[in-house]
Amino acid sequence: MTNPLTKMNQNSKEMEIKLSEEEVDELIKSLPKTHWLGTNEYEIIKYQGFWCEESVIRNTIMCQSTFIARDTDIFITSLPKTGTTWLKSLLYAVVNRNNTPITQSPLLDHNPHELVRGLEIDIFTSGPDQVHQLSDPRLLSTHLPYASLPQSLLSSKAKILHITRNPSDMLVSQYHFTMTMKQKLNKDFKPPQFEHYFNEFCEGKCVFGPYFDNVLEYWNTSIDQPETVLFLKYEQLKTNPTLHLKKLAEFIGMPFSTQEETDGLVDDIIELCSFKNIKDLEVNKSGAIFNNVIDNKSFFRKGEVGDWTNHFTPLMVEKMDQLMQDCLKDTSLSFDFLP
Repeated sequence: MTNPLTKMNQNSKEMEIKLSEEEVDELIKSLPKTHWLGTNEYEIIKYQGFWCEESVIRNTIMCQSTFIARDTDIFITSLPKTGTTWLKSLLYAVVNRNNTPITQSPLLDHNPHELVRGLEIDIFTSGPDQVHQLSDPRLLSTHLPYASLPQSLLSSKAKILHITRNPSDMLVSQYHFTMTMKQKLNKDFKPPQFEHYFNEFCEGKCVFGPYFDNVLEYWNTSIDQPETVLFLKYEQLKTNPTLHLKKLAEFIGMPFSTQEETDGLVDDIIELCSFKNIKDLEVNKSGAIFNNVIDNKSFFRKGEVGDWTNHFTPLMVEKMDQLMQDCLKDTSLSFDFLP
């Protein structure tokens, strides 16, 4: 049998070849694996340089081999817990601002992840055909590294909005989110200490990581292809949401008019999508999405810059500083760690 990984790599730009279930099984078996979360019960697999659980890897392979991008698509790319939910709210509000008044926005009674659908986490779990039924511009998201995006997306004129967050705050947020989700699925699950999760992160073992590899791919691409990739930082978005929201709107070809700005529409969207407002909505206080796997409320913990100071020991601070120096020494990328 032809090596399925070779078959994937030799695909044409249109990625028309779909691997059989048997070929996917063979590919999965050939990939590096490691235990995760301090227990033999959980395992992550390394595929194309990034780590994830088997179900996500399977969805990723299906997505890569069947998804056909459109030039009108707008993608949010991110690592988990870097501001994805907030950016989905903002993007949806900007794109649909002429369809419904702010006071009647679907964001008021839908979780943002229901309105901007994820590929490998959502659509390719619940039913891949759904993506073809979405009207243009399709608003989609993914946690995949740039090099692992479907080839049809890389070859298209689709816009990519990438959001990142300083690694320390992301790590804290991701730890709480992951432990909550695992405990919901398995009441006998015993969460590892934060220090263990931290050490796994430093070894590169985090979902869709290593973190710095993922982020730097998008950072470098945003420099080389500024018309295709807009790189946003969570901390800067919090500091000056007006500036970055206007930049987002211009990037996707839907800039705010002078009249819209005069009428206060930019401020209205920022208020609608603010962490406090979205968190306090009834829809985000109860219910669950992704086949009832993730509670809506789990997407909204603190939304702060600097919460890592409540979790990191001095040794962790030193280790993270050294890791950043090693990974970012030849780049122009930097992060804000305090408000």
